[in-house]
Amino acid sequence: MILVTGGAGFIGSNLAAALAEDGIPVAICDRLRTGSKWRNISKLELRDLVAPEQLEIWLEDHGSALDTIVHMGAISSTTETDADLIVATNFKLSQMLWRWCARHGKRFLYASSAATYGGAESGFEDDWSLASLAQLRPLNAYGWSKLLFDRWAVREVVAGKSQPAQWVGLKFFNVYGPNEYHKGGMQSVVAQKYASAAAGETITLFRSHRAGVSDGGQQRDFIYVSDCVQVMLWLLATPKVNGIFNLGTGKARSFAELASALYGAVGNSLRLTYIDTPVEIRPNYQYFTEARMDRLRALGYSRPFMSLEDGVRDYVRRFLSQPDRYR
Repeated sequence: MILVTGGAGFIGSNLAAALAEDGIPVAICDRLRTGSKWRNISKLELRDLVAPEQLEIWLEDHGSALDTIVHMGAISSTTETDADLIVATNFKLSQMLWRWCARHGKRFLYASSAATYGGAESGFEDDWSLASLAQLRPLNAYGWSKLLFDRWAVREVVAGKSQPAQWVGLKFFNVYGPNEYHKGGMQSVVAQKYASAAAGETITLFRSHRAGVSDGGQQRDFIYVSDCVQVMLWLLATPKVNGIFNLGTGKARSFAELASALYGAVGNSLRLTYIDTPVEIRPNYQYFTEARMDRLRALGYSRPFMSLEDGVRDYVRRFLSQPDRYR
């Protein structure tokens, strides 16, 4: 059995669905609250659904049946300001799960983040040496909390302390795809702008406030969630791989190109206008992200990643345009 924390969330629910489709028993730890997040897992055959506050007790009772914990649960909002809450959720819980897996000989895969790179002064090289991690300067508390755990985990390994049977951290870049609808303003641009594009209306993007970068020319490494799932499935099938790795396509694309892919997918002509980036987020706004994927490729992951156009087209046609948008 595999336990997916945050398994009712965006990436976690897509992974849980893929595991269940492969006949692997899956348990989920998450909070559903009062919205429609439950729909992300409404089609799945689950062994159990655990509230986070009951997780330690559940592990005592059911841990012997577990092979792996995939820890996707986190406060993922880059605008969350309660740093104590972020530390408790993103750092302390991760430590507890790492130690439990180490004690019991279980495998541990967890979500790090490209937000650990901050303004990318040191680039996007997924060198997980302590010296390299120490050079990173995240721009928000979320990114800092993810880096805090990365550094702690590597110190445990370097010090020769007990560690999980397999351990992997994944620095997710800009992921988009089905089951992200509960994320509100943190949804991808594709999800947020789909209805307007499908109706043939004009959509807005942020204007550039940096010399040399055109409006809409800000770039991100956009990766379709199904590609993320394929990497995680490969890691689960390759237990000798350990470390912290980037997870993007390795190819930065502009927001203007993303908008063009969206209008192309819905069959309408591109209609764009630009608005000022809100003043409060301008100091920490990233103008470029691009994952270096050499390390994961060198370890044997050979499957190609979807192009932006193909990923957006699949998302629109199989999910966003359908009465049932869920994976």
